[in-house]
Amino acid sequence: MTKTVELTRRGALAAGLALPLAAATGGVARASAPMLGASIQPFRRVALGGFEVTTILAGTRTVPGPQSIFGMNVSPEEFAKASEAAMLPIDAAQFFFTPTVVNTGSELILFDTGLNGAATVAALASAGYSADMVDVVVLTHMHGDHIGGLMTDGAATFPNARYVTGSAEFDAWDMSGNDTFEANMRPLAEQTSFIDDGASVASGITAMAAFGHTPGHMAYMIESDGKQLVLGADFANHYVWSLAYPDWEVKFDREKEAAAATRRRLLGMMAADKVPFVGYHMPWPGIGYVETRGDGFHYVPHSYQLML
Repeated sequence: MTKTVELTRRGALAAGLALPLAAATGGVARASAPMLGASIQPFRRVALGGFEVTTILAGTRTVPGPQSIFGMNVSPEEFAKASEAAMLPIDAAQFFFTPTVVNTGSELILFDTGLNGAATVAALASAGYSADMVDVVVLTHMHGDHIGGLMTDGAATFPNARYVTGSAEFDAWDMSGNDTFEANMRPLAEQTSFIDDGASVASGITAMAAFGHTPGHMAYMIESDGKQLVLGADFANHYVWSLAYPDWEVKFDREKEAAAATRRRLLGMMAADKVPFVGYHMPWPGIGYVETRGDGFHYVPHSYQLML
């Protein structure tokens, strides 16, 4: 008697797939590839006219309870509604620490130094630079995540550099002081140039007063061959909670009304002129554009515009 075997569609597919797999492996099943974990490229380099602009990732960390930092002057319900609309969790936020390197062709200029020298030097190395190649270190302000990498084991991390920072910023910290400032900035004071709004750091790099986050916080306009980019530092610290809601208070803004006015001024300028910016705490790799949306603004991540 002949035995009839009924083959289902699923069984046929399984049988058809099993034959080449067995042939390819010599009849021995192979283990799945191992899970390797999430990864981030530690630098991103773009062109700006005749300059090269490289953002480097000097660190990232998860911070719980974001409304203890952002939107301090709105209700939990309003914060939750705005976050949900942007598909953001309200129990944690991811922080990025993003120094920027500008190669003008004649000088290598580092803007801010991260939380510690080792991490920043490692990120620089991944981008093809060494600490002794840095000609100028520009400090946008004196918070620890910006000046923490100035010194390593009691010595200057960038031994061949000159230093530049805002005079109002240095004076404010000089009067009040703090441990990080005293350990990292004070030893370099005699090697530092102090500038004001509109000053030139190098050809094509101009200081812009962006006070509020700290008393003398500076942003910088980078210009080359008709192209512009704003190095914004901490004038805005989150791509939604700072841009869409520029009047929301931020814990780390020293002068909250002034910081909100600075956000609106700079965001309005960049949206109107379609100028890209680098934000120290924006989502990695920290480069984006701004568009006006309602009473606030919307962050548009850079894709390939500065590669063309």
